[in-house]
Amino acid sequence: MKLKSILLSTALAAAVMLPGTVWAKSLTVAIPNNLTGLDPTNINDTLSQTSIRLIYQGLFGFDKDMKLVPLLAESYEANDNATEFTIKLREGVKFHDGTDFNAAAVKTNIDRLANPDNKLSRRSLVSMVKEVQAVDATTVKLILKEPFGAMIPSLAHPGAMMISPAALEKFGKDIDRNPVGTGPFKFKHWGADTLEVVKNDTYWKEGLPKVDGVTIRSVPESGARFAMLQTGEAQFIPSFPPELMVVAEKNPNVEVTASPSIVEYYVALNTTKKPFDDVRVRQALNYAVDKKTYCKIVYNDLCEPSDSIIPKNLAFHVTAGNYDFNLDKAKELMKEAGLEAGFETEIWSGSNTEAIRAVQFIQQQLAQINVKVNVMPLEAGVAAQKIWSVEKPEDATVQMYYGGWSASTGDADWGIRPLLYGQSFPPAMFNVAYYKDAKVDAAIEGAISTADPAKRAEFYAEAQKVAWAGAPWIFLGENQNISAKSKTLSGVYMLPDRGFLLEEAAFSE
Repeated sequence: MKLKSILLSTALAAAVMLPGTVWAKSLTVAIPNNLTGLDPTNINDTLSQTSIRLIYQGLFGFDKDMKLVPLLAESYEANDNATEFTIKLREGVKFHDGTDFNAAAVKTNIDRLANPDNKLSRRSLVSMVKEVQAVDATTVKLILKEPFGAMIPSLAHPGAMMISPAALEKFGKDIDRNPVGTGPFKFKHWGADTLEVVKNDTYWKEGLPKVDGVTIRSVPESGARFAMLQTGEAQFIPSFPPELMVVAEKNPNVEVTASPSIVEYYVALNTTKKPFDDVRVRQALNYAVDKKTYCKIVYNDLCEPSDSIIPKNLAFHVTAGNYDFNLDKAKELMKEAGLEAGFETEIWSGSNTEAIRAVQFIQQQLAQINVKVNVMPLEAGVAAQKIWSVEKPEDATVQMYYGGWSASTGDADWGIRPLLYGQSFPPAMFNVAYYKDAKVDAAIEGAISTADPAKRAEFYAEAQKVAWAGAPWIFLGENQNISAKSKTLSGVYMLPDRGFLLEEAAFSE
């Protein structure tokens, strides 16, 4: 197999030159939810994992278009059947505590993440690794248990970012409060709704960073985030509220950007609990929700209804079917299931404005088929405990959960396996529907056991069609990503997976 190599371009390494005077001041970013942790290997939400990109870096990562780029690695070579990956590392990089970044550090990190005894939530990114060999100081070899064509994209996921081995030894499990990486900023403080980082003066990319520090503020109320942008209290708002987009565009000091996403929103249905154990009920709920109206109400029409279990912009997507709004069909299925009179249930969601608006819409829609839905918004930390930390399916109390998922590896594997594989129940991964289907499992296993794109495509097509018919979710929509920033700010980008990049942030007069 010929060498697969990704070399860092001069453009990525060089400082971005801006016209006019560049001001080295601090940047404030306002986000809709609280961060849930600072250990990249053990957090589940996009906001937390993308925020700590300020501090940490992986061997590989993504640019603003989510194209794979090298970071702490310079290149890699894979054997023909994708069971061995030899990775060449960048030289001369140090962690914030002065520890050298080298092959031994990589081995420490991957061994820690892959060890099931550590019960780290992102273990599945490297669970296929059998052995990590530090060939020399700048060369690492990964030997896999079986072929895995998505190995390098998995290493680019934020959950596989590199932590200082010295910090891991010093802080142990408390690394979650004491992050030490190789990134453009060093950790200063995290508490309540605020993360603060300061400039890393010895950062390995020449000329970066260009701001003195970054503050990430959690502000759930949409109007409050917009007000912070208008007053200058915040300069960048990723996940900007779509209903305020038109107003923001009229502000001469604000720049608004809308771009395609790889995010799919859904309501997970706990298939181990009645009546969600009946596929007819699950399908009825899908027909009872008007997806086009969902897109209009929740995302101001900057959205389109889902047609599969993964979004259209993700690799290996196929159209799996549709659940067009059809109350007669929904009522017929409910009658067949013996639930013509309906039932009462509850739906959990995030506590931000957008999520609450979404679940209230779901509540109204399902009332049309006599399903009474009680809305229960949860703060991010509470959700982590009530949903993602449950050890056994029988202990799960979730009935319906509204959320969104983005495959932060850019590959279909991470859009399907964590959510719908029969071995991905919490706390191991994120199958909060507790869905298990033998055909879906076989397709997922087939796809991860080959590096042949054509074979992977066949397996993923099967998984999508079977899971769509099985309806473990109410399939909703795929929104556009909207962000807003001060016009004096440049070098900040929202990624297709709802993450953001701040490394090149700079202010000009």
